[in-house]
Order: sequence, then C-alpha cells, then structure tokens
Amino acid sequence: MLPITNSDPAFTLTRSSHVAIAVTDLARSRDFYRDVVGLVVTEETSDTVYMRGLEEAAHHSLILELAPEAKALHVGLRVRTDDDIVAAEKFFQENDIEHQRVERDHQGPTIRFRDAVGTRMELTSSMDVVPRKMQNYNEFVAGAPQRLDHYQCVTHDVQTATDFWTGLGMRMSEYTATDGTDELWGTWMEVKGNTHDLVFTNGRGPRLHHFAYAVPDGASLIHAADVAGSLGFGGEIDRGPGRHGISNALFLYLRDPDQHRVELFNTHYQFIDLETPPIRWDVTDPRRAQLWGMPASRRWFFEASEFPEEPVHEPLLQASPGTLEDYLGIH
Repeated sequence: MLPITNSDPAFTLTRSSHVAIAVTDLARSRDFYRDVVGLVVTEETSDTVYMRGLEEAAHHSLILELAPEAKALHVGLRVRTDDDIVAAEKFFQENDIEHQRVERDHQGPTIRFRDAVGTRMELTSSMDVVPRKMQNYNEFVAGAPQRLDHYQCVTHDVQTATDFWTGLGMRMSEYTATDGTDELWGTWMEVKGNTHDLVFTNGRGPRLHHFAYAVPDGASLIHAADVAGSLGFGGEIDRGPGRHGISNALFLYLRDPDQHRVELFNTHYQFIDLETPPIRWDVTDPRRAQLWGMPASRRWFFEASEFPEEPVHEPLLQASPGTLEDYLGIH
C-alpha cells in the first residue's frame, strides 16, 4: 500500500546528516576514508575520528569509533531547530517510542531512538561549524566527496518502515513493488528536495546497507576506483561504476577494512514539487538496479552492517535477486 506523507509532522526533519560506525582498527579506517574515499579529517582522539565532505560546514558527517567488533552504531538526521528536538521528545513519549537525550561532542541537542523496524537513529539540531573546503582543489583526492547525501537500510518490513517515516514528513520519490500491485519491496524517501535521504529495502534487518557521499562528476568515480586499485583496495570495489535506474545516479560502492559499505555517486535529480508522483518500478524490472552493466554480486545484495544488540529478523517478503554470480553462470 502506498503511504501518504504527513504534511504537518510533529517536528521538522531537514536532511540526512551523519552516521557513526564502530571500527576495529581506527588508524586503518581513518586512512581508508581519507586516502581511498577522499574525506576530510576534522578531528581525532584516541578512540574517535570525525570526518566530513569537502563542501560540508558541519563538524562531521562520519564518525569512526574504535570498538572490539565492527557495527553500524546509528544513522543521523538533522531537525530544523532546538524546538524540534523538544517536539520530537514529546512525540516519542506520546507514541511509546524508546528514546533518550544524549550528549554528543560537537553536536547541539541530540536524541537517539529506534524507529518502527529497529533502525538505530539519531536526531540533532546543530553542529559546530568548520570551514568549507570546496574550493581547496589542491585537497581534492580520490573521489573528492562533497557531502553526505543518504543512507540505505535493510528491513524485514518495508511497509512499516515507510509508513513510520512518511508519518514524520518524508516523501517517497521512487519505489519498487510486486508486479501489478503496490506491495512494497523498496522505498526511496526524502526531505531535502532530491531523490532520497533514507532508503529501505527488503531483506534481513534492521541493518545498514550503505551510506553515500555525492561527488563532483562521473570522472571522480573513475578516479576513486583508480586510487582504490593503486592503494591495494581494488578488491574492495563492491559494485560499479554503473548507473542506477532508480535515482538515475552514477555510482561506485566500496567496502572499508571492516566491510562497512560506502557509496560514491553523482547526478540524481530534484524532487521538490508536491504534485510530482513517485516513480514506480516493478520488482522484476532489472533496469531499476542498473540501466547498464552487469548485476551486483551476492555480497552486495545480502551483506550489510548490523546494529549493536539489535536482533535481525527474516524478511516478510522472499525473493532471489539475479546476481553477478548467476549472470556469469548463465553466460
């Protein structure tokens, strides 16, 4: 069933903001995201590294935290003002949603909570401001990522996840559904005016499939792949380069030393006008995943980062996607 966006939510979400992941070797992960991906190191301590894209004025969009086991810690969104944090607390309390106010270095008022399908989320209304580096072209390395753009999460129940987030004001820009029906297999939702801030796809969940940074152009993706190969991470190119059907984005996926997945992408479109309907894709249409190129590998479809102490559920919908291994077996 297609969701209806709440045009008057209890609080105002503005964009995807920051993600925190647990890593087992802090220096190695820092070097990967700095040298292979191209992020800026804002600050580092003995157990934490804060990083950002070149055009970002917020203190961080990626937090690496040293831990014995690699996990996805939380996915972060921004709200417009401190008052929205207060309104979110009231909403969560009234709707029996587990949440807590937390103190986070370099962030303003912050709340953590679990959404309707168990995704670990964080909301904040502000961050420390740092200088943008978007014209420091001498510091553009690897893919030269400009800004954090979106997340893709895996869930056992796409419908419930989508209903929850559209109830908080997100709009669905594109979706996949069982052929001839509106049974949801994947939903691309946004608040900032392009195709997605938060994506949910069907599978074992809750897990974080990837977080994504926008890059300047298609050539940046090729350069990132070349740099990955030069630095010994060619085998960690998880998918691409290619072009998605959904969002129309050029893409390259990489796996970090702990196998967290990061996407570099370019060229998706605006989704602002309220009268514009979402684009529908039949789940059997292979063009939704890529307009050209070979399909993704099994590990792209089935591997993702788990959240700590969060049970993983089998999906309500069962499918066997066509994988690269299947394709090569046929051809």
